[in-house]
Amino acid sequence: MSTELLRFSAGFDAVHVPFRGMPEALTEVMTGRVDFACSSIAAVLPFIREGKLVALAVSTPQRSSALPEVPTTLELGYKDSDYTFWTGIFLPAKTPRDVVDKLHQETQKALRGPTVPERLLQQGVDPMPITPAVFDAQIKREIDAILALTKAANLKFN
Repeated sequence: MSTELLRFSAGFDAVHVPFRGMPEALTEVMTGRVDFACSSIAAVLPFIREGKLVALAVSTPQRSSALPEVPTTLELGYKDSDYTFWTGIFLPAKTPRDVVDKLHQETQKALRGPTVPERLLQQGVDPMPITPAVFDAQIKREIDAILALTKAANLKFN
């Protein structure tokens, strides 16, 4: 999705090459058989540090704390190109609210723990602590945005 947002914003054509996962895609980029890939920072950071990949931009609205010298796509002038790769915790829809709230509290506590912030930073992960209600709203907005993008890009899925 981030590639399609960037492609639309920058106005270039690209051939989508489907891979089963990022390891396969990154191998193809490092060997030069594929020109570029968009990925989470956590997946590419070791290769950037080893000099096997070059980071041209990050798709988040703000620069990454792991790659502060790398500009954002928005800074480079590509309007509406921002896309944040995120990870969330999901529970069954009928989970009691008190259980959801307790898990949220404990997760927030863990994110502030003595070792977690540093370990996340080393992996290129910037925590985005939000409430369950804000997370629900974010997912709904993102589903709508992705559906609109897939329609505009004429993407087909198997």
